[in-house]
Amino acid sequence: MEPIISPSILSANFARLEEDIRKAESGNPDYFHLDIMDGHFVPNISYGPMIARTMRRITKKPLDAHLMITNPDKYIPKFVDAGVGLIYPHIEAPYDVYRTVQLITDLGAKAGITLNPGTPVEWVEPLIDKLDAVLLMSVCPGFGGQKFIPNALEKTRKLRQILDELKPEVHIAIDGGVDTTTIGYLYEAGANFFIAGSAVFKAKDIGQAVKNLRAACQTSK
Repeated sequence: MEPIISPSILSANFARLEEDIRKAESGNPDYFHLDIMDGHFVPNISYGPMIARTMRRITKKPLDAHLMITNPDKYIPKFVDAGVGLIYPHIEAPYDVYRTVQLITDLGAKAGITLNPGTPVEWVEPLIDKLDAVLLMSVCPGFGGQKFIPNALEKTRKLRQILDELKPEVHIAIDGGVDTTTIGYLYEAGANFFIAGSAVFKAKDIGQAVKNLRAACQTSK
């Protein structure tokens, strides 16, 4: 599968959000990523559907959203209405995950599911027929700029084996510590959808940073 690059706007400068998005677009990313945090499921608060609507006005690129929230069913319709096309709730959250994933697809969006670093990849098997993507966290969710957790590589390989047997077209997304030193190894392990915040928006040349991530994948195989 070809690599997909999705810069996470959590690391952008919100005082000049449109400027940062334009710079990132010069590197031709495939998506822009939204980190949605409610201060309950994770110990941080980010933003909500209003920022998704703002992003939809700024860019024509697809949007994907990672929902680190305890009540996603209440907000999924709002994010879909705001223009988010791929949504990842958490498999560990205290709600009916199967029903939540079905809600996403019923609303016409693509459905993903997120696994925390300590969650076994086998947990996704009952959901695979409903999924378009699985997001593996390679840091503990809640804050940007964390260091990559190495066991994400083995989890990626194991998940790729499961998906190849059951539904090969499902994307494996990685979020956390993705940069030019880690992305090649992750791509070799079977991931293809890469979410990068600091590696893009903290770079001196934001557009070139996007290009560098894609190039690091292409030179790894």
